[in-house]
Amino acid sequence: MAKLLYQRVTGMQDVLGDDQRYWRFVLERAQRTMDLFGFERIDTPILEQAALFQRGVGQGTDIVEKEMYVFEDRDGDMLALRPEFTAGVMRAYIQNGLHTQPPPLKLWATGPLFRHERNQKGRYRQHSQLNLEILGETDPAVDAELIGAAWFLFSDLGLTGLKLHLNSTGCPVCKPAYVQKLTDYFRQYESILPEDDKRRLQQNPLRILDTKEEATRPLLDDAPQFVDHLCADCADHLGKLRTYLEARRIPYKIDHKLVRGLDYYTKTVFEIKAPGSLGAQDVICGGGRYDGLIETLGGRPTPGIGFGSGIERIVLTLKAQNIEPPRRVNPLAFVAYLGEAAKVEAIRLTAQLRDAGIPAQMSFGDRSLKAQLKSANRSRAKFAIIIGEEELAREVVTIRNLETKEQQDIPFPEIILHVTRGAD
Repeated sequence: MAKLLYQRVTGMQDVLGDDQRYWRFVLERAQRTMDLFGFERIDTPILEQAALFQRGVGQGTDIVEKEMYVFEDRDGDMLALRPEFTAGVMRAYIQNGLHTQPPPLKLWATGPLFRHERNQKGRYRQHSQLNLEILGETDPAVDAELIGAAWFLFSDLGLTGLKLHLNSTGCPVCKPAYVQKLTDYFRQYESILPEDDKRRLQQNPLRILDTKEEATRPLLDDAPQFVDHLCADCADHLGKLRTYLEARRIPYKIDHKLVRGLDYYTKTVFEIKAPGSLGAQDVICGGGRYDGLIETLGGRPTPGIGFGSGIERIVLTLKAQNIEPPRRVNPLAFVAYLGEAAKVEAIRLTAQLRDAGIPAQMSFGDRSLKAQLKSANRSRAKFAIIIGEEELAREVVTIRNLETKEQQDIPFPEIILHVTRGAD
């Protein structure tokens, strides 16, 4: 076999054939959820100024330090392929004056993100994501609304065994004191910390709480817990959120190690997990509140909360849970022909069928009728419509039911009506 000249870039995926119906299933159910919950679609560029993510996501994060695709363009600008949605959506919110719309503003987006991560199952360097944001409201009922939208979507897809993990990362009032307590705790073990966690301890101590380092994880059990160091406002927010989730009958677990990987989170952070084929990487949704982010990016103070959910992970989980999405619509009619004059009529008839809303395919080339009927059977069409010189002379077509093998001649003006009735 000849060696391939070109192959896809490491960490990228081709979405082919049968996988496309899973993607379509997820996106159709997502659109239904967005309509039910009142979210409006927003699309932002794949390319943004690199400084937007450096400022918004945070210099101490793995995304900014290790994973962003950054380059200088021909104008000398430093650009980045977007590694996450929220900072770009906030930039669009500020630049387009969306603050003038009545709050809360509910936005959703979908599309590709790019991170130079270690390639593994369910984690790709280009992955696609569903992203939801609610802006302009501090009410913890909004947090419950956002989590409820995610829970509804995954339930609507048929996923089972869903688990909501919940925590609070405080606010500028109580977070600094907690971070200092956390830092003091880990400094007594600094000599045994892996190099990455030593760096996190210096730059962003909260990131140690979601470390993947085996040497560090046992130390987490006795680390200070955020919920024990919340100010009165943050404690009240978390308490009300728990009440509202219970009112929605959404079960949850307080997860003291949950901080998420982005600097902009305040108060609520959450993840939704689902059992599947990803093992420990079973998170299918994660997000939280970011009440200071828009102000950090140059906008007026505006509270917000959002989440992201990777479509590839959802698809892998659907497959692992043996959830079968609907198959694509089969053509109702397949048009076959014999001769050039009949081919012209076949083209005309196929267009008329589609104009009438009837899924239709036709043959191509100059193959035998037997070969064309094999193609009709492979297409899973219900009817084969056959046109030859004799049929043209009589202004009829032969319609064969590919299920019963019965066939009859139908005049040109009655073709669409006959096929439509036969679909019932």
